[in-house]
Amino acid sequence: MREVYLDNAATTRVCPEAAAAAMKMMTECYGNPSSTHTKGREAAAALKAARAQVGKALGCADAEVYFTSCGSEGDNWAILNGARYMEHHGKHIISSAVEHDAVRKSMDELESRGFEITRLQPDEKGAVSVGSVIGALRPDTVLVSLMMVNNETGAITDIAGLSRALKKEKSAALLHTDAVQGFMKVPFQARTLGADMITISGHKIHAPKGIGALYIRSGLRLRPYIMGGGQENGMRAGTEPMPQIAAFGAACELAGSGMKEYTRKMAELRQYTMDILASAMPEAVFIGGGAPHILSVSLPGYRSEVLMNCLESEGVYVSRSSACKKGGRSHVLEAMGLQPDIIDGAVRVSFSRYNGREDADALCLALIHARDTLAHR
Repeated sequence: MREVYLDNAATTRVCPEAAAAAMKMMTECYGNPSSTHTKGREAAAALKAARAQVGKALGCADAEVYFTSCGSEGDNWAILNGARYMEHHGKHIISSAVEHDAVRKSMDELESRGFEITRLQPDEKGAVSVGSVIGALRPDTVLVSLMMVNNETGAITDIAGLSRALKKEKSAALLHTDAVQGFMKVPFQARTLGADMITISGHKIHAPKGIGALYIRSGLRLRPYIMGGGQENGMRAGTEPMPQIAAFGAACELAGSGMKEYTRKMAELRQYTMDILASAMPEAVFIGGGAPHILSVSLPGYRSEVLMNCLESEGVYVSRSSACKKGGRSHVLEAMGLQPDIIDGAVRVSFSRYNGREDADALCLALIHARDTLAHR
């Protein structure tokens, strides 16, 4: 049975270039970047090169890139320490009801520390409007944290527009965006986006799991996230995981060089899939949208878990809402005000540059077969 992997918003397979970079660091250039001998200097040079690759992909200075273990760590660091950095100005924070749990639970923690959190509702597509943020803005607002691309629906929030609006209002609030699903999928450059902090993750762009980065705008002096040695310019202690870092750099370089073509291909594949399903399954409900790689579709009256099992039996892999959320209804779809039968029948399909029309065809055939089989039980 041919494997059809369409859960790329959960994680991607590691590309050969990233795997080769990791292998080289594990077997040849295996020194500690902090060591002063030849092997250490080789590793330090590789670390510098990878940071430059990530910085180029992000559109920022190399010194503004701080490696992390994952997107969740980057979100925690930006939100918890960003709020702490700004708390002398006030204790009001704006976020939304459709954020990743790494943001939601960071907000819960800040709330327990006495901060007041405004959680905005999304629009009908699942995005958060600039107007709703400005409407919630107060003189004591110190932080705004909104994801760029929603991990369940693909809805895109206008972070650049929000940055301009905050400046127009002369707000002192820091702006953080979780760009884990947006990085290398929707075009942006940190130097022009206007966010003070940007979270990205490697395993969403064909690098290994266990590596990410946080962009921290030059001049913003957040507290270190991990205390210890002087790694990451004293901001995050611990010996650098050079295989993952080198792989992340290689994946960034490859994704950046072909981003326009890759995103065009994914967007066309997404539309192709929608056209087939809309014709063959008029009862299907398409949820949200905007990003080229994420398609959320629901078959009201069916259970997403059952649909997923049917698809998996035919070698097709998709997910139910976010892979990071275990059990329970999707808080994102609930916040959008969707009916329970639509929420319960929703599955998330997510493409990568390695997918083609044959994968979309296999998905559609399997989903139609699942619908027909279940309808006669």
